[in-house]
Amino acid sequence: MSSTTARRSRSAAVAAERGQGSSIERQRRKLLVPFVGPAFIVYTILFIIPAIGAAWISLHEWAGSGPMTFVGVKNYIMVFRDELFMKSFGNTLLLLFVVGITIFVLAFAMTLVLRDMAGKKVVRNVIFFPHLINALVFGILAGFIFNPGGMVNSLLKPLGVSEPPAWLAQDNIFPLIMATLVAVTTGYFTTILMAGVDRIPPYYYEDCALAGANAWQRLRYVILPLTWDVFGTCAVLWTISSIKIFEIIWVFGGSSGAGIPPTQSWTTAVYTYVTAFSGQSTPAYGAATASAIISLALVSVLVVLLRRAMRRDAVEF
Repeated sequence: MSSTTARRSRSAAVAAERGQGSSIERQRRKLLVPFVGPAFIVYTILFIIPAIGAAWISLHEWAGSGPMTFVGVKNYIMVFRDELFMKSFGNTLLLLFVVGITIFVLAFAMTLVLRDMAGKKVVRNVIFFPHLINALVFGILAGFIFNPGGMVNSLLKPLGVSEPPAWLAQDNIFPLIMATLVAVTTGYFTTILMAGVDRIPPYYYEDCALAGANAWQRLRYVILPLTWDVFGTCAVLWTISSIKIFEIIWVFGGSSGAGIPPTQSWTTAVYTYVTAFSGQSTPAYGAATASAIISLALVSVLVVLLRRAMRRDAVEF
């Protein structure tokens, strides 16, 4: 009899717990609409509807006004057959991988150097400062520094270099842009990585010292595993940023005196802008939108691949 009563009591307790859980779930659902609904409406108006409209425009020939002629996937085929787009696409991949890897290697090295340095907070603020300045400013400054009468050539002449390199020539401008991006962006990612390293509890390092672990073992078994999620976040941030790089390339082109940047320095963002607004008697909004959607698809695929490639069991501490 007592066992039957105990089972009934447990059943009642389980039922009550389930009822309480379902009540909480109903309350959450009631709060979902008033809190998430307005944000979803704004997101739909500002992003989803324009994205659908852009996809529709990409299937037409359109000059920005007047009638639209439906051409299906013709714009996409034309974009992929355009050697200039493929060159721009290749430059975008160079920025993504070559510049990205260089930035992360330098940022992580600076993080390790600054980790135990006195006054690292001041250094962190200094190296983060360039991120607060618009990329246009750095493009303008770089143009002044590297133009034929600029600071670099003025410093080289006293050293016996009678004919300094033409830094802003078409063949040199893209490597110069890559170097500028590394110089401007490394401090930003260093700050993020430093925050990730600083959150590691000190007792991990104390355990390593007691176990006799060397610097490489501390890096491999402590620092990298405990900051892997930070690396993943940085990789996604750089992927999104590198696809959108436009201002600094455009300003470099103006510095070279051509107005429109040399085609050797174009990325998909520049290609999209020029196709839509510049360099043609009749703007091709359909083709430009098609190239923009291709860039969006590239970002989406790369972000998914990065998240999967960098997926790892979470380490709690």
